[in-house]
Amino acid sequence: MTPTTAPRSPLILCAEDQHDLRHDICEELKEAGYGVIEAADGDEAMRQLEQAAPDLILCDINMPGHNGYRILEDIRQRRPDLADTPFVFLTALSGPSEIIDGKRLGADDYLVKPVDFDLLLATVDARLRQVRRMRHKAHEEIDELRRAMGQLRHEISQQAFGAATRALDLVAPGMVLLDHDGKHLFANRQAQQLVCEQNGLRLDDSLMALGKRDSRTLKKMLDDALAASQAGEDTTRCLRLPRPGERRDLLLLACSLPHPDTAMVTAPSVVIMLADPEHRGQLSQQMLASLFGLTPGEARIAVALAEGWRTEEIAERLSIATTTVAFHLRNLFQKTDTHRQADLIALLLAGSMACYADA
Repeated sequence: MTPTTAPRSPLILCAEDQHDLRHDICEELKEAGYGVIEAADGDEAMRQLEQAAPDLILCDINMPGHNGYRILEDIRQRRPDLADTPFVFLTALSGPSEIIDGKRLGADDYLVKPVDFDLLLATVDARLRQVRRMRHKAHEEIDELRRAMGQLRHEISQQAFGAATRALDLVAPGMVLLDHDGKHLFANRQAQQLVCEQNGLRLDDSLMALGKRDSRTLKKMLDDALAASQAGEDTTRCLRLPRPGERRDLLLLACSLPHPDTAMVTAPSVVIMLADPEHRGQLSQQMLASLFGLTPGEARIAVALAEGWRTEEIAERLSIATTTVAFHLRNLFQKTDTHRQADLIALLLAGSMACYADA
């Protein structure tokens, strides 16, 4: 019988400058089966975060060096890999202003000193279970998207070009299908409009960028997607293609279609989606909210991201603070199980495409 590897215990970072309290918290966590790393002040907490990626962070607000607010702000702005890591403040402050400030920065919860250890363990368990549920849901949605794309590949490989390509002409994003050699099989109506000199693209045997630097970047993205398809792997790559003047970047998404039949030349191996942020199309807040379980505020941020708006522009456009945008962005990372804005945008576009394909 092949031995199985036991699942790793969740790792908790406890940043607390009071030695006795930190020791007691860490002992309680260890007895509950968690792995623990300690930090006696804010600077040490930042050093610990450079060495490890905890599953949850317990952090005092008032500490020497970096205080808790500064640590949280730094994580939410500079560490997208920790976007879905729950952040729980330990504080003697229980006033509404402190809680509001922390929530705006992206704090998930508060524990007020003196710490109730039963409440501490319950809070840690609840937050970790919430992350697991959201990740599981996101994986199911991505799997469903992959199955839809696989069915599309199967239909086209069976020479069902008529109905399939007519359906693709109704899809909001532009779509280009490539075979296992990277040669284009089909481009829907929207893609044909977007692939032009003004957008820095050309479609001959394959999709190419006109600028040298953009050409290399696009080629690498497509090569990676083709290699993943040949290896039977699911990958998604997103690229922003700069355009001249004040125009917004064109968004490109390459999605591998695993396990293609290389003996059948019509079998697509990669689907490329193109979206012009300057034209809203039919991407709706309601559709994204339904697909990913978003709140109305999160859905507004998601649509703005998919349209190519940056954080500062979203804040100005929606008349909200940049910290509020960061708060919603953190929730979007959690609910979509992504860690970078490029991957988040890719999933939003892919999800919208899947909905239109099912309509």
